[in-house]
Amino acid sequence: MSADTTQRLISAELVGLDEDLGATSSDVIRVLADRVAATGRAADGATLAEDAIKREASVGTGVPGGIAIPHARSASVSSPTLAFSRLARKVPFGAPDGDADVVFMIAVPEGADKDHLTVLSTLARALIRDDFTAALRAASTPQEVVDLVQREVGGEVAAAGVGNGSSASRPTTTQPAQAAAAGGATGGATGARKVIVGVTACPTGIAHTYMAADALVAAAERAGAEMHVETQGSSQVEPLDPALIARADAVVFAVDVDVRDRSRFAGKPLVSGPVKRGVDEPDAMIAEAIRAADDPNAARVQGGAATASESNKADEHFGQALKRWLLTGVSYMIPFVAGGGLLIALGFLLSGYAIALPHGDSGQNNAVYTLTNSTLLNLPPEGLGYYLGAAAFQIGGVSLGFLVAALAGYIAYAIADRPGIAPGFVAGSIAVFMNAGFLGGLVGGLIAGAAAYWIGRIPTWRWLRGLMPVVIIPLFASIIASGLMLLVLGGPIAWLMTQLTGFLNSLSGASAILLGIILGLMMAFDLGGPVNKVAYAFAVAGLGAGTATNVVPFEIMAAVMAAGMVPPLALALASTVLYRKGFTKPERENGKAAWLLGASFISEGAIPFAAADPLRVIPASMIGAAVTGAISMGAGVTSRAPHGGIFVFFAIGDVLMFIVAILAGTVVSALVLVGLKKWVRKSPAAEAVAAEQAAVAGETVGQRAPAAV
Repeated sequence: MSADTTQRLISAELVGLDEDLGATSSDVIRVLADRVAATGRAADGATLAEDAIKREASVGTGVPGGIAIPHARSASVSSPTLAFSRLARKVPFGAPDGDADVVFMIAVPEGADKDHLTVLSTLARALIRDDFTAALRAASTPQEVVDLVQREVGGEVAAAGVGNGSSASRPTTTQPAQAAAAGGATGGATGARKVIVGVTACPTGIAHTYMAADALVAAAERAGAEMHVETQGSSQVEPLDPALIARADAVVFAVDVDVRDRSRFAGKPLVSGPVKRGVDEPDAMIAEAIRAADDPNAARVQGGAATASESNKADEHFGQALKRWLLTGVSYMIPFVAGGGLLIALGFLLSGYAIALPHGDSGQNNAVYTLTNSTLLNLPPEGLGYYLGAAAFQIGGVSLGFLVAALAGYIAYAIADRPGIAPGFVAGSIAVFMNAGFLGGLVGGLIAGAAAYWIGRIPTWRWLRGLMPVVIIPLFASIIASGLMLLVLGGPIAWLMTQLTGFLNSLSGASAILLGIILGLMMAFDLGGPVNKVAYAFAVAGLGAGTATNVVPFEIMAAVMAAGMVPPLALALASTVLYRKGFTKPERENGKAAWLLGASFISEGAIPFAAADPLRVIPASMIGAAVTGAISMGAGVTSRAPHGGIFVFFAIGDVLMFIVAILAGTVVSALVLVGLKKWVRKSPAAEAVAAEQAAVAGETVGQRAPAAV
């Protein structure tokens, strides 16, 4: 790494010594962000600060030893930058051993190159070394800090793990790689020395990924174990040797994101947790891994992909786990619903609502190569257009038919990983067969997942383990879950669904309006989070029950979609028309994009605003969405499409009132927000709460499918 590269990262103007930057982490981050902007390395300090504060709110960046490393990728940053402050007054950054007095802020543009990311990750690793942090605390001038950073990351520093410029991402070990692989696939460590492999990864892949790796390696050395870590960060990932994985006694995952190619570790005893635990409590994780290596009942890697929340399930209580299971099922179900529903809507557009394939049941006679000119001329009533519309309707109906089965299958997957998918799908299909519907899918998926999980934990012979996930677990979990659904639970759940359907069909007048208000509040509460998903899933689950004589499910779908369009449209109206000066320049730019996002029923357009100011944006959005839901339900607006916003107008019944409801909610929400911005100011305490809620508003973005947001 060249010295010029490092000098571009930090300069004396970016360093402050023995300064008081405020009492909270947000105060410190704002000052450092403005310092970065003042040097021309960021277009807007406020935007950079917001991005870093949101990252800080999700997981504190304090690490043991009085160090904090706030960091963020931000569109406002023009070049990778380091800003440093040695604080006169310590500030809490979430470290387990107390407040921080040494703060490095890492600001990275969205498209940072590999060389810069290597330097930044090397610096992060250096910060857990006592000699480096002691030198920072002893520095007497800003230039001395710059020189320290230069010496640490400016060349090929073996102690920092930087070899030829890209080795900061190499697997970290307690001994040379050649010796690590020498043991071959012998199935165990030599003597009493345990072999542990692991993966570390964080959302930005800059700091905690590499710090956790080094901390775990050091802890393993202290415990007399052999540790090898694959760092899945922003720099190049160099996978662990398969022979090394084969002879490992246990696996440690310290991750906040998916573990890439998790199935490599299948069958190994597993200890998992968030990446910050790898930094804060490495000795505890290594001790747990050593115990798990000798415990035949220890949790094991099941194979397949795991989400960040799955990796952290050891820290969950039952309520959190249940929420994660259900949201996983809904997230995977939504593409079936969105694709199938839009195809049905396209069929309505091309062929009208009296769609039927012209040659009886779908099959050979409907294939396009069987059609002749005379056949096309006789297709009622519009020829080829009608035929294509009927085909789209048929495909959409089949896709929508997977709703309950997919929901159950992926709830089971969330509980038991891949071995749970087949039992879950079968249980969901039995729920459809029993007319148990959406609720039956939920119950069946939970039972199938629980059965697959517990069967997978039964100790068995090594030669049988290969058959467990593909034969034994699916077979017996399907028998348990589907047997219970068919013989015991299906009937009562079907009765409950019948009662619920009857209740919804009876809604009219004030009760329908009240339901619209509730659905509107739910859609705007967390913009794609758990509450939003419950409302959306409730709506799409009922679409299959809608008929010409039972339009209540279509009315619920229309109210949910219209209410979900309000938040981004209201933010667009407020930021680009009504009160431009109340929003930052980046927010005004986001507001322009929010027009189209809102019109398409993509509520993500409101998330940047909600993340920056949740205590004013979310209440205003909820008020407007409630107005829209009430008007839509009160007017009896219907939607036969589960997604698409105004662009599926052809599937909307009474499209004029649909538009009126959206406009009314948008205007109300925008006016309430402008009033709150003008007359309700943030207090320091409110800002701290806002930072926490910003993380909540954004935590499920990666899990959302378009139909749920």
